[in-house]
Amino acid sequence: MSLPVWLSLLAACVVISFTPGAGAINTMSNALAQGWRRSFWGVLGQQIALVVHVIIVAAGVGLLVARSPLLFDAIRYAGAAYLVYLGVRLILTRTDAPEDGTESSGPPESSWSMLRRGFWVNLLNPKAIVFFLAFIPQFIRLDQPALPQYAVFLATSVGVDVLVMWFFFAAAARPFRRVTRTPRGRRTLNSVFGALFIAVAGLLLFVH
Repeated sequence: MSLPVWLSLLAACVVISFTPGAGAINTMSNALAQGWRRSFWGVLGQQIALVVHVIIVAAGVGLLVARSPLLFDAIRYAGAAYLVYLGVRLILTRTDAPEDGTESSGPPESSWSMLRRGFWVNLLNPKAIVFFLAFIPQFIRLDQPALPQYAVFLATSVGVDVLVMWFFFAAAARPFRRVTRTPRGRRTLNSVFGALFIAVAGLLLFVH
């Protein structure tokens, strides 16, 4: 991959990563509930899903998803249902712990749980597969070895997304952590982020 092509890829990845979506909402929610450092596990899960998306497209399965309305809709509805589930669960989370100065109620969420949720939030988005199907060919040349080009594409995409998610979206949530020190504040933030998850699910279903 030539330097001009890579710079174009880098610029595109930055713009895409800064576009708010379910991944950004999940990252900020994790940072508020579990802290900036531990929110990395959710970011990692999202990157694993990104790698899977690229592999799906590279293997040609993405074309099948794009051309099969039934398969596309099945994944789309599953993704929307999962986001609604996350939103409702967040809204219904109990926040009546004693106001003892701690920043969160209940035991910390496990790293595996955060990673798993981040993975499914990103994976259950068929539009991401279709997007990569249109996006990847802009930076892959058929007259050059494919594996090194895909490796550069993945390293750039994942690297940029980790930096944006962890150092921008997760960090942006830090000033709001003081709000989580009271049950009312936690309830308000949970409701806001739960509603955002549900709103993204609606977009996934109704915006084509």
